[in-house]
Amino acid sequence: MRRDQLADFLRRRREAIRPAEVGIADGPRRRTAGLRREEVAMLAGMSVDYVVRLEQGRSSQPSTQLLGALARALRLSDDERDHLFYLAGHRPPPADGVARLARAGLVRMLDLLGDTPALVLSDLGEVLAQNRPAILLMGDHTGFSGDRRYLVYRWFAEPAARVVHPPEETERHSRQLVADLRAAAGRRSDDPTVAGLVERLQAASADFRQLWDEHEVAVKRADRKTIVHRRVGPVLVDCETLVTPDRRQQLLVLTPANAEARERLELLWVLGTEEFPAVASAER
Repeated sequence: MRRDQLADFLRRRREAIRPAEVGIADGPRRRTAGLRREEVAMLAGMSVDYVVRLEQGRSSQPSTQLLGALARALRLSDDERDHLFYLAGHRPPPADGVARLARAGLVRMLDLLGDTPALVLSDLGEVLAQNRPAILLMGDHTGFSGDRRYLVYRWFAEPAARVVHPPEETERHSRQLVADLRAAAGRRSDDPTVAGLVERLQAASADFRQLWDEHEVAVKRADRKTIVHRRVGPVLVDCETLVTPDRRQQLLVLTPANAEARERLELLWVLGTEEFPAVASAER
């Protein structure tokens, strides 16, 4: 771990970002170049004190999870993110295998979408990044660990995850999730991560076993679904999925499907981030 270089790099990247790039108003009294430390801490989900110690070269070695959060908060490019990992004494995430960090270009697209809810997901349904509107609508899905990282696992192993959609949509969502996972398993037939996930799902859910045996295959591209928010009610959204060339990550964009949905989303933005559902689902 090269503390002095890490501190210098983080400080310079923080000072290079305009607040508007990350959705923060640039008021007339702002004297700090770029972002304030407390703003970086808020965006990365860590304490201000730890950000200060990182920039002063006094911190302990940050974890790879923390580095990923910093990379997203500072809107680092893929090359800058790899450099951050090296300075902190870690190997960057591999280009092959399961990508656990959202691609920098996709994170920048999240910022550009403004009030439109959007997420970056892996091809196994792990939420890698969300913009603020998506968090308001669905809750924060980036903090899960183990198999719970995967939407398909929570959907079949934790029945409470299904309450975010009306019961009449349950079967369709179940089939879509399994068919999409089947497509990923076909592309990654030699990947033990995928095989292990399928095996654990078969052990956890009879519903999954039945649908898996039907061998339906379909990569999700576009969809319409209802998200039931406990404060504003059901919101009908159109879902459009943009897939990276290697098919490992997707940008999921949710737009209101009618005037009523648009009004409910606007109300949700007014209500703000006071509370989120304890368990939510954002399957593709």
